[in-house]
Amino acid sequence: MVGQRAAEGRKGGRAGMRLVGGTALAHGEAVRLDGVSIAFTLKGGKRYVAVEGIDLAVMPGEFVAVVGPTGSGKSTLLNAAAGLLKPASGSVTVFSSALSGLNARAGYLFQADALMPWKTALDNVAVALEPQGVPRAEALARARDWLAKVGLATFTDRYPHMLSGGQRKRVALAQMLIRDPEILLMDEPFGPLDAQTRQIMGNLLLDLWAANRKAVMFVTHDLEEAIALADRVVVLSAGPAAKIVGEFKVDLARPRDISEIRLEPQFHALYKEIWSCLRVEVSRAYAGGPA
Repeated sequence: MVGQRAAEGRKGGRAGMRLVGGTALAHGEAVRLDGVSIAFTLKGGKRYVAVEGIDLAVMPGEFVAVVGPTGSGKSTLLNAAAGLLKPASGSVTVFSSALSGLNARAGYLFQADALMPWKTALDNVAVALEPQGVPRAEALARARDWLAKVGLATFTDRYPHMLSGGQRKRVALAQMLIRDPEILLMDEPFGPLDAQTRQIMGNLLLDLWAANRKAVMFVTHDLEEAIALADRVVVLSAGPAAKIVGEFKVDLARPRDISEIRLEPQFHALYKEIWSCLRVEVSRAYAGGPA
């Protein structure tokens, strides 16, 4: 069954694996990258092409995970979708409008903590509403509500140094979600956490996402995490000039419990199929780049 999905993807459908050059992506996407290439100027004037010719779309309500070896440009694509990087060629559109400047319709959750150490958990969440001009009393009330949603109702007065890594990540998640963004951009958000805390955070994310589905671009090195969370897994090649080398639809029932879904035979079959594509690129990355 899994192999059949990959074959269908190669014929051009969105389901399963889709090689670069497949059929055109559908309209009405939350985020769409068309022929995006991103390059950086190095010392001495040399030019490094991080990603090249990327065609990728994320539909409203869809959870897309992006995996690839180190240096494949996963975060670079996320930064392009956030408007933090301007493509050297190609275009980025957000809900059918060309993106110019920062993506105001997206929230971004970074791998590293971005909490202000001099503010309490409550103030760190409430401060996200300041640019919108929300009165402070309302901002604090909404921040308390979001801290309760992420299981931190009794930690509102704690400073970041008083919180565990998982608790700080919950505060950061609430800080992003309180703005009610239409798109969630997440860059290895659970990477620094231990295995048990990652599972807890993954289930929390799925619960919050299921309540009011947003479009999600989720970057991770962890293939198991990608499959457990996502509707679709996109595989990038080794850099430089990384490309999309495969897309796989995740046909696992929702709602999901991350610790339980990993025990399903279908999960293991899908992992094996995606890894057969990904491991080639990981080997190339460790060998110094594409052949």
